[in-house]
Amino acid sequence: MGAIFRRETLSYFTSPIGYIFLAAFYAFSAFSFTTTSLQYGTTRMDGMFQQLMVILIVLIPILTMRTLSEEKKNKTDQCLLTAPVSLGGIVAGKFLAALLIYIMGVAITVVYAVVIAAFASPDWNVIVGNIVGLTLLGAAFIAIGIFCSSLTENQVVSAVISFITMVALYMFSTIGQVIPDDFIEDLMPNLGPVWRTVIIELIVAALVLGCFFLFGKKAGILIIGFIAAIILGVFAAKGELIPKIFDKLSFNERYVGFTLGLFDLSNALYFISTVVVFLFLTVRVLEKRRWA
Repeated sequence: MGAIFRRETLSYFTSPIGYIFLAAFYAFSAFSFTTTSLQYGTTRMDGMFQQLMVILIVLIPILTMRTLSEEKKNKTDQCLLTAPVSLGGIVAGKFLAALLIYIMGVAITVVYAVVIAAFASPDWNVIVGNIVGLTLLGAAFIAIGIFCSSLTENQVVSAVISFITMVALYMFSTIGQVIPDDFIEDLMPNLGPVWRTVIIELIVAALVLGCFFLFGKKAGILIIGFIAAIILGVFAAKGELIPKIFDKLSFNERYVGFTLGLFDLSNALYFISTVVVFLFLTVRVLEKRRWA
């Protein structure tokens, strides 16, 4: 893993990607710090940290788009997959390298806090909480970006998929409010929640099995079908819970608490769990490619 980490870290500075990411992050954070803190003469930095989430959705796909897609395009992934290193070590090394570059960007916020401290005494507990929250959020986005990069050999496609996924996770609470939570109940008004759920699950199972045998026995079809079965099952049984579930899954709702100085362990565990899940999925994608 150490060799992968060093190789990836060096590659960020032998190509323009590392410089572009850091320059853009520094520029946007400086503009945000000036317009939300310095301009109003306040020691509060929560406005800046809230705005940084938006720029991360744009910048992190650029940071992660080449991690695995470039290996596949250049056919160097075969050497990597046959090297005497575990798949988990490969993914972890690439993740830690991208995370290091990201932390180098986040470190500028400490400088801003020191600037404020030269004029007034800021609440360091709030600032540290914000930095921890921003680091966890970035780690989750990086894990998602690496997973998306493992799905294609085209870097642009990888960046676009990452961007769409991150925007969706950012807007989950809004999506939950827009989706009609009673549309399945309206389709089957004379049936109770149990029978509605049974019928929906059978329909989903039939469609998934049909696609599985029609388009090839691909594990991705089963995974998508499993996720669809869970989501539609919840709609059929307890549609009124959908907005609440989407709120709990929203990255924006989970992150805002950090910007207000509220360190909630459940929010921290949510971002850590997201990292673990997407890195695990990336390993599974590489494992399938190794034996393909």
